[in-house]
Amino acid sequence: MTTSYTINVMPQTLDTADGGAKAVLERAQKSLGFIPNMYGGMAAVPAVLDTYLDGYKRFREETGFSPAEQEVVFLAISKFNGCGYCMAAHSMIADKMSGVPADSLAALREGRALPDAKLEALRAFTERMVESRGNPTEADVATFREAGYEERHIPGIILAIAVKTLSNYSNHIFKPEVDEMFAGYKV
Repeated sequence: MTTSYTINVMPQTLDTADGGAKAVLERAQKSLGFIPNMYGGMAAVPAVLDTYLDGYKRFREETGFSPAEQEVVFLAISKFNGCGYCMAAHSMIADKMSGVPADSLAALREGRALPDAKLEALRAFTERMVESRGNPTEADVATFREAGYEERHIPGIILAIAVKTLSNYSNHIFKPEVDEMFAGYKV
């Protein structure tokens, strides 16, 4: 197995950043109370972190998914993309903040079908959207809708895929250490 490339760009911190990188890191610090390790690499090109933060916030606030459903979407994408950092972070959020049932969280982390039929339909459709590069079949959409979702939810999943592509791929390249608060959820 080949080891993936690690980019040779220093992650930004509040102490080392200037201009746009410093401004976006300060905004993250104010919003979260800390700066997750993954943000340092993304801030090497401030537009990447800024776009991520805006898309993440909009996904959370504007797509009509419950907090538990949001984590199912984020975890399904991160599992498919093989992002250990995001799997740890969103597992902690799912467990401590978003109300994802423990059996569903375990299934998400292990790549198994979820015991909750509606959440499983969401996970399966999200994975299908990533796998097919946004080309679900009519049968995929029909199954998703039969589970209780609407077509308007599909663009929300596309937004989550965009957001997680930014973070998952950045994490693959920068390989940030999983923050202490997420460390108990490493996969």
